[in-house]
Amino acid sequence: MLRTAFENKISLGDDVNRRMMRDFRLYMLVGGMPQAVNEYIDTNNLSKVDHVKRSILELYQDDFRKIDSTGRASLMFSAIPSELAKNTSRYQVSSVIPNEKQDRVLGIVADMKDSLTINLTYHENDPSIGMSLHEDISKYKMFLGDTGLFTTLAFMDKDFTENFIYEKLLNDKLDTDLGYLYKNVVAQMLYASGNKLFYYTFPKEGTNHKFEIDFLIAKKNKICPIEVKSSGYKTHASLDAFATKFSSKIGQQYLVYTKDLRKDGDLICIPVYMTMFL
Repeated sequence: MLRTAFENKISLGDDVNRRMMRDFRLYMLVGGMPQAVNEYIDTNNLSKVDHVKRSILELYQDDFRKIDSTGRASLMFSAIPSELAKNTSRYQVSSVIPNEKQDRVLGIVADMKDSLTINLTYHENDPSIGMSLHEDISKYKMFLGDTGLFTTLAFMDKDFTENFIYEKLLNDKLDTDLGYLYKNVVAQMLYASGNKLFYYTFPKEGTNHKFEIDFLIAKKNKICPIEVKSSGYKTHASLDAFATKFSSKIGQQYLVYTKDLRKDGDLICIPVYMTMFL
């Protein structure tokens, strides 16, 4: 049903979308790690699920300390949620490891990627087919491979009862400053579908600010820009500016959000759970 609706650009209806989003938000909290899923099935207790996820994250940290005995890999992994929360144009190594430079940790980042615990999206310098030819490996954003683990890592230093992400997500009251949760799950789904991940930034004329396209993927002979929104969706300035700037290079534009599938001019707005079809 979902694939048919996506391929034919058919709305599901508000009732169906609300049910799908409720189930999807629960998935974002539990994640896909077998131990966490089994714990939820057996107990229906998110506190116990959180405990399982903490144990998994501790094992990850042990592995990172084996990869890099200096502890830099472990620090960089732990800082993924806070770096995404800053909404900056790249992962800022120097803010995580004082006086460290980007080029000195590229090997560590590569090892972290090979561990399959994280997903990376690289800055694209020239949006066109063959994006790997123009990626900047020194500019990247880092995501967790499992969004359920991400929700726990973001509050790893606090007790489960203080992790308000659980309550806010379940009740569909996620603050706009927690929108990076949706970006993490979109990165996870795009990567799982076989896409290599890129993003793009470009200056806003007459300002010191930049437009940012959250993800770029290649489809046939075109590139598809993707913007992720967890709340307001009626404006999409970055996509509009990108479409104007690269009109001859782009295929379908997508806005990923929490509402039902709809068309907005040349833009297709899809509920986040349909990201798996991109």
